[in-house]
Order: sequence, then C-alpha cells, then structure tokens
Amino acid sequence: MAKTSPEEEHPVKAFGWAARDTSGHLSPFNFSRRATGEEDVRFKVLYCGICHSDLHNIKNEWGFSIYPMVPGHEIVGEVTAVGSKVKKVKVGDKVGVGCMVDACHNCESCANDLENYCPKVILTYNGISSYGTVTYGGYSDSMVAKERYVVRIPDGMPLDSAAPLLCAGITVYSPLKYFGLGEPGKHIGIVGLGGLGHLAVKFAKALGSKITVISTSPSKKAEALEHLGADSFLVSRDQDELQAAMGTFDGIIDTVSAVHPVVPLLGLLKSNGKLIMVGAPNEPLELPVFSLIIGRKTMAGSGIGGMKETQEMIDFAAKHNIKADIEVISMDYVNKAMERLAKGDVRYRFVIDIGNTLAATKP
Repeated sequence: MAKTSPEEEHPVKAFGWAARDTSGHLSPFNFSRRATGEEDVRFKVLYCGICHSDLHNIKNEWGFSIYPMVPGHEIVGEVTAVGSKVKKVKVGDKVGVGCMVDACHNCESCANDLENYCPKVILTYNGISSYGTVTYGGYSDSMVAKERYVVRIPDGMPLDSAAPLLCAGITVYSPLKYFGLGEPGKHIGIVGLGGLGHLAVKFAKALGSKITVISTSPSKKAEALEHLGADSFLVSRDQDELQAAMGTFDGIIDTVSAVHPVVPLLGLLKSNGKLIMVGAPNEPLELPVFSLIIGRKTMAGSGIGGMKETQEMIDFAAKHNIKADIEVISMDYVNKAMERLAKGDVRYRFVIDIGNTLAATKP
C-alpha cells in the first residue's frame, strides 16, 4: 500500500517550511492539518520563535528526527475556529502553543498537571500524533491543537516577544518555582546569557531573587548588569573570581547547551545548594560524585512545564512586563538564522514573522 503524502493525510491544506534530511536545510513544504475536532482550537500562526532544539532536531543531533520536519514550538497566533466543547478561547482570541500537543491524561504526571513528564507526551513537532501521523510545528501558516494545550495570551502582550516564552520562558520559570530558587533572599546564578539565560534573569528578578550571571564572555558584563538588571557578573574562566564566589549561591540555573565543566559550578553552591540543568548538551557531562557529596548538593534537570504552569508563567510575564529580547526575521531568512544561532550570534531569540512573510515564499 502506498504511503499517503503529508499533503493528503488530513483534510485541511497547510503550508510551511521543512527540513528534509540531516543537512537541516529548510525549504517550502505543502502538508495538511486535521479538521477541527470538538475539543480543538485552530489558529492562524502569526509568529514562531526559533529554539535551539529546532537546530538540534533539523540536523538529527539527538538521533530521533523524523523527516520531512516542520519545526517550531514557540507558536502564537489568532484563533480562527473552535470545536463545540471548547470553553476557554473563542474566535479572534490570541493564543499560543508550546512544546507539546497531547499526552495520555491517565498517568500520575498528567493528573498532577505535569503533562510534560507524561511517558506518552506528544511533541508539537517531530512526534507521532494520536492519529498516527507525524506532528508538524509552527514554521507554518496554521496550527490546530486540543484546548488543553493552548495557552491564552493576555490582552496587550506583544505577540512577537511572547512567542519564546512558550518554550524558553517556561523552561526557566518552572525550576525557579519548583526548586524554591525564585524568591526574596535567595542568591541565584544563571549560567549562559542566551535565549534561556536572559529570560531566567528577568523571571528570577521579578520573583525577588538576587542574580549573578555566570558567563565565559567578559564582553557580556555590561549587557547583564545594565540592560537585564542582574546584580553581579562572574567570568567562569577567571579562577580568582570563581574562588571568591565559592559557597555563596543557593542555586544555579544552567542554560548552556554545549558541553562544559559543571564541577566549578557545584563549587559555587552553598551546602544544600542546587544546580539545575535546563540546557541539553548532546554529549555527556563529567560529574565526579564527590562534588555532590561534599556539601550535600543536588544536581537536577527540568524540562519545560505543564499546561497549568505554562499559563501561570504567561500571566506572570504579562503582569511584570517580561518579554523576550528578540530579532524578528522573515521566513526566507530562516536558514541564515540557523547558521547564526549555531554560532551564538543572536540577541537573544530569533522570531519568524510568519503572518507577514510566509505566504510570499510559496512556490
């Protein structure tokens, strides 16, 4: 039996940009979306952020890529249709979809509003949907998702700078809250000043923490202190600075997605301190266990957040005027943007203007 083409799998025609192989090169792609079900929200995509994981995935650097792949899980737009059982949004509302679009809804994680940790979670792209077809992301003209996985964007919140909050924002907000680091009196280190790191500074500051940015780049000091409002800056390659700061941090959020030493970071922690990993290097890190034993320190990971917490994060960001620092690009610039992202040449998140530039790229 011949395999159904992506264009014919579902009844609603869609258009986006896809990677076809491990070169990661993106180009125009016709596919289809499912019809609007009774619990579904359909929306016109207006903006989509470019996450570092998009770069990993289009090149199959994590080893589970499905091609053709339409990336994008920082998706915002305007509702065009809702199913008969949808209650929280209506046509015309501004909404977003982050990293996941479904889960089992029967396990302990789902019962505790932690759909992100469900063993059967279905990713927004590069996953297999409950319909048996590949999921396609937000580098596209339209999106459809179950109401549970749709976030309401508060009135007045700029859509372009809200998009990265749906992945980068919740990725840092969730561990700040869960591990008790985002609160007055706590001294928090933020490792890496990129897409995740700059938002970690903004959220931690709004939550009342004292913040030190930890970076290998002395050139980012002025940016961290003057623009983002961090309290101090530590150059991680400077042994004198590291020594002076030993044992002074309650917790550290490590956002770096490249292989790097973690032992010096553990040395910065107070007794009972916590090092939380949210970046995802594609090679194992070296961890001598004595670095944890001495001082009863914790090293943990955290991945995005459940839908309830994601809505909480967006509402908190709107209340405290937290926005991602972005560079808005056109759809046809996306391959160049990926090259720049690989070099760290963005301040701090690329966002594709889907609504105004995608249609012009149709062959």
